[in-house]
Amino acid sequence: MLKKQAKTITNMKKIFIASTILLSAFLASAQDESLTISGSVDAYYKYDFSGYKNDDGLGNIPTSFANEQNSVSLGMVNVILGKTVGKASFVGDVSFGPRGQYQSLLNTGDGNSFHIQNLYMSYAFTEKFSMTAGFMGTFVGYEVISPTANFNYSTSYLFSAGPFQNAGIKAQYAFSDKVSLMVGLFNDWNAYQDFDGVSDFGAQLAVSPVDGWNAYVNFLTGSTGTIIDLTTAYQITDAFNVGLNAADFSDFGDSKGGYSGGALYVQYGFSDAFALGVRGEYYKEKEDGWAFVPGGESVVGLTLSANVKAGPLTMIPEFRLDNGSTEMFYKNVEMDPTKSASQFSLALVYAF
Repeated sequence: MLKKQAKTITNMKKIFIASTILLSAFLASAQDESLTISGSVDAYYKYDFSGYKNDDGLGNIPTSFANEQNSVSLGMVNVILGKTVGKASFVGDVSFGPRGQYQSLLNTGDGNSFHIQNLYMSYAFTEKFSMTAGFMGTFVGYEVISPTANFNYSTSYLFSAGPFQNAGIKAQYAFSDKVSLMVGLFNDWNAYQDFDGVSDFGAQLAVSPVDGWNAYVNFLTGSTGTIIDLTTAYQITDAFNVGLNAADFSDFGDSKGGYSGGALYVQYGFSDAFALGVRGEYYKEKEDGWAFVPGGESVVGLTLSANVKAGPLTMIPEFRLDNGSTEMFYKNVEMDPTKSASQFSLALVYAF
């Protein structure tokens, strides 16, 4: 009897302690409303119609994400913390899972662990002038790592070929509501520390000619090479959006190395719950090649995606067809070469 009473008292103590901790956390969050928590989780299934997969289980199309053939696969858990106190702010962005693994700062070697995508601090000296330092998602390009910010689930060749992060310090000045300029000094591409020293200079000119139309001219040069990039989007109506990304990259020390290309994005929302979007892309490797297609060759990609929304959950069924200028894909498991590749994927993305 005494043992049972002691056990009951112990359990009551545990419940009291747990309740106290939860209450303290609630009061702390209520008193500090400037701390924000956001992010996403995602998973997908993909099938390459050729049936081909390599030794790593990947299908034909070599861009980032949605690569595993005939598999239900994980994307990532993405957690973003942010806080602003007065003129100072910070963002800490951590992901768990394979989608962020090779496009982020790794925690441990090649293993699946947590990965830092962003970790930076900012200070707004005035309403027009601010400075930011740390490890930041790149300012180059149209698409990003987070699936919540992209209409298509699979990514473009331009996204996969370009930088993912820039570590360094940058200053931004807004000349008006329609024009601003950013300049910065950065490490080499995707390097959170650079033992060879800060090597890159970058700049971005942002303009908003009319309401709903934003354009960014981006420039980044350094030890990897020089990239010039144009990113623009025009929200023509509440339902109709058109975007464009064009880029040219020249490899450092190799006048024949690098890539160039462009991608057009057209999206139409039929309702709050359903939208269709098409991405058409042209991507070409320069003579010495860079990453994805044989040197001097090109590929045209056409991706049709739907976004079906149920509150914070988005289902993305997607069909993609890529056609190369030469036989760069495989048409069957026997690895017979072909110029084209096609795939279907179905992704689920939950934003919070």
